[in-house]
Amino acid sequence: MQRLIFDADHDMFRDQVRRFFQREIAPHAEKWRERGYVDREAFLKAGEQGYLLMYADPEYGGAGVADFRYEQIVYEENIRHGEIGFYINLHSGLVGPYLNKLGTPEQKARFLPGCISGETILAVAMTEPGAGSDLAGMKTRAEDKGGHWVLNGSKTYISNGFLADLVVVAARTSAEKHGIGLFLVERGMKGFERGRRLSKMGLSAQDTSELFFEDVIIPKENVLGDPTSGFRNLAQFLAGERLIAGIGAIAAAQEAFDITLDYVMQRKAFGKPIGTFQHSRFVMAQLRSELDAVQTFIDQCALLYNDGRLPSEVAASVKLLATELEGKVMDACVQLHGGAGYMDEYRISRMYTDARVSRIFAGTSEIMKEIIGRGLGLDERKVK
Repeated sequence: MQRLIFDADHDMFRDQVRRFFQREIAPHAEKWRERGYVDREAFLKAGEQGYLLMYADPEYGGAGVADFRYEQIVYEENIRHGEIGFYINLHSGLVGPYLNKLGTPEQKARFLPGCISGETILAVAMTEPGAGSDLAGMKTRAEDKGGHWVLNGSKTYISNGFLADLVVVAARTSAEKHGIGLFLVERGMKGFERGRRLSKMGLSAQDTSELFFEDVIIPKENVLGDPTSGFRNLAQFLAGERLIAGIGAIAAAQEAFDITLDYVMQRKAFGKPIGTFQHSRFVMAQLRSELDAVQTFIDQCALLYNDGRLPSEVAASVKLLATELEGKVMDACVQLHGGAGYMDEYRISRMYTDARVSRIFAGTSEIMKEIIGRGLGLDERKVK
């Protein structure tokens, strides 16, 4: 189905971006998957092309492009033609906005140029071993010592944790339930250590690590925003995070569909292409219809996000529908590949395992349903 939210300039940009990922990223993907992380040069090359933090002000080296659709194109083309484990979406779409919106002029001047060039790789550390989606259960603490803060605790499942040069760390700053601050922890700070790179079911090229903080001295200049308002600050970025998760999920699902459509037209059984069997036709027809419907929803939400009007419960709907459909598409596409679908030499096998985390990160499907339900007024805390 034709997507109506893009104009000729977007289409030209997409062609340029696609060629970049095909030329500079895809050829290295197998090596990165085998060793568990991408080359730092991948970020540098993306930075040279101006694909990182495109929204940042030109005075810091950014393009000053506020149109989110350009970012959407970059994330889609990386998944379809680059390497899903190259977490340009996390660097630019999830972590970059913290600095861009919450940072002081001094912080922006100090950190944004390196983030835009790809020299400074970003990560965000919220999840802890005993507290996943429950940020109120956070145990990592930062104590105000007057001239500086002291950070202690640990984080886990941190994407880009191995490569990151700058990590936005959420830590409890008071006894209040939502008394959380955000701190900029730099590579090389004394007491900041990385644990092992974690082995995962999928996303083999994407480094995921444990992080440890033991009496890390955080200068006052590295406090991001109000040190007691971190929970509220985090909340304002959740809609964008969930939209980006939905964009990635539907891009991967569309790619899986295209791969499978080609496969069922080529693979023969009983003297004819397996795609011509009624069951195969019906499966592909159903997936085509659902992909078009969810893609249209996502594109409309991208326009709302562009205007600063994407509600949190609608972003949760995007994330829920897109990631659940991604799982359905991947399962059906593996099935249509038959035994070949279970072999890692076929891309669909890797895509299947890559996709499983989508229904977990950025808030599980269950959490998304809670948010949507509460948005309908079905909140047990308020209904008596």
